[in-house]
Amino acid sequence: MRIATWNVNSIRQRLDCLQAWLKEREPDVVCLQEIKCTDEAFPREPLEALGYNLAVHGQKTWNGVALLSKAPFDEVKSGLDGDDGDVQARFLEVQISTAKGSLRVVSLYLPNGNGGEDKYAYKLKWMDRLAQFSSERLKLEEPLVLAGDYNVIPAARDAKRPEAWVNDALFLMPTRERFRALINLGLTDAIRAASDASDLYSFWDYQAGAYQKNDGIRIDHLLLSPQAADRLVDAGIDRHVRGWDKPSDHVPVWVDLDIAGR
Repeated sequence: MRIATWNVNSIRQRLDCLQAWLKEREPDVVCLQEIKCTDEAFPREPLEALGYNLAVHGQKTWNGVALLSKAPFDEVKSGLDGDDGDVQARFLEVQISTAKGSLRVVSLYLPNGNGGEDKYAYKLKWMDRLAQFSSERLKLEEPLVLAGDYNVIPAARDAKRPEAWVNDALFLMPTRERFRALINLGLTDAIRAASDASDLYSFWDYQAGAYQKNDGIRIDHLLLSPQAADRLVDAGIDRHVRGWDKPSDHVPVWVDLDIAGR
């Protein structure tokens, strides 16, 4: 089963790219972030025509997450617990039945955190809430994939020029410490489990020819529970998609798990 994540940076602007990539890669489950539209405005028909069931947690203009799955959903839950006043559309969890049992997949869009102390405090609190959620889900001892744009550069090797990010919320020490705390719960970074290469990036800014210079960062991650990590076959980053016409500044990241669908 191929599970992927992609921050599309507006689903309506990226629909052609998304459809082309779905036909090329044929993923079973896709987690989308920054769809930037309401549930009602999400372009369902073209994706349903490709055989996908859809779950959408949208928001006008900003944020928004979605999940596509070839298998039907047994359960869908939107919103991350821990703050009833948080109305930002950043978290969507689904449960899917497979031939080997239940699979849980989360599409998440972690806050950027730049732009002031309040925004960074929100980011750190969100990460604490995610850690609490993950701790509870891990008790179920089921395959779990936490996929999305984490807005976290885990280590210096995950940036072409780490020195350019030392004062950025994506790379500040409290950010990295909380990401490491997630890993220490027992989660596995799928890409790092598959490769130790130092040039694995998932985001290139639109400015200053970043893609052409390969001046990228790795901020899109798939974290696996032990039960999912045990079934890891391969993982990768579809870098070439960044060179397509009208691309997102992020590219798809995927993992193959030895979990058969229905």
